[in-house]
Amino acid sequence: MEILTPDTPATLASAVELDRLGDEIAELSAHLDAATAQLLDLIREFDARGGWNTGFRSCAAWLSWRVGFAQGAAREHVRVARALGPLPRLAHALARGELSYAKVRELTRVATPETEEQLLAVGRAGTAEHVERIVRGWRRMDRKAEAREAERQHAGRALHVYPDEDGTVRIRGRLTPEVGALLMQALAAAREAVYPKNVPAGTCAPGGSQETPTMVQQQADALALLAETALHQGIDP
Repeated sequence: MEILTPDTPATLASAVELDRLGDEIAELSAHLDAATAQLLDLIREFDARGGWNTGFRSCAAWLSWRVGFAQGAAREHVRVARALGPLPRLAHALARGELSYAKVRELTRVATPETEEQLLAVGRAGTAEHVERIVRGWRRMDRKAEAREAERQHAGRALHVYPDEDGTVRIRGRLTPEVGALLMQALAAAREAVYPKNVPAGTCAPGGSQETPTMVQQQADALALLAETALHQGIDP
């Protein structure tokens, strides 16, 4: 048998205090989401204007260095910032604290200008977990579209290598995400082989120079090492 005890002034005061704390938590969370919206706006502009291109391989790498984000979090912030550019309704909802960053992050995985309004309603109606399930289902339904996008990226692959007027060689290309990630990983490994991080102070850089090469110069040297290694492994030109 359950025995009910009457509410006392102390328990009522405690309930009121807990309600106040809950309201403060919700209000502060909305302010944090609004600040995140402003941060994403800044990241999008910084990324578009190439502010990170001072020796870093990407805007995410710069964020990881400058702000201290983990690599995964940095990549997600850049992805969401870019995705919100053509999605003003979602961006506005985040800025007003109507949708949490967790919801917006998931919605931007599938949202387009055509589906933005519908997905905004999903975000307002459900919890973050509910939104995540909806997005997973949406992506499963859109597998064919993803396959078409992969085919488009593969068909658009290209690499241009041509001599410049002064005899140097210019390289410009576009790779699929998987091949691009493989190349970036290989360049990072080659760069570490040419310019190890833990070297005694005063050690000369390769070639005898006392000056430490810039990141883009190190990338060029790493590419040269990859080419030499490929030839030494028996890949004949």
